[in-house]
Amino acid sequence: MRTLGIILLIIGIVMMIINGFSFKQKENVANIGSLEINKEETKRVSWPTYAGAAVTVAGVVLLVVGGKKKS
Repeated sequence: MRTLGIILLIIGIVMMIINGFSFKQKENVANIGSLEINKEETKRVSWPTYAGAAVTVAGVVLLVVGGKKKS
């Protein structure tokens, strides 16, 4: 439980610092004999800052709950 909490805490902090990423996707538009027409498009994946905050809070909760020793 503690390990999952630490992982969520780290991911949540990174999500709050980095709000997304972009990548290029190559798409084949037409293939006419030996002629090939391709299109390269840049796509962006982003998430809101509150999503990173929610993941961070979940990680802290798991750390607190997982850190308690049962008697």
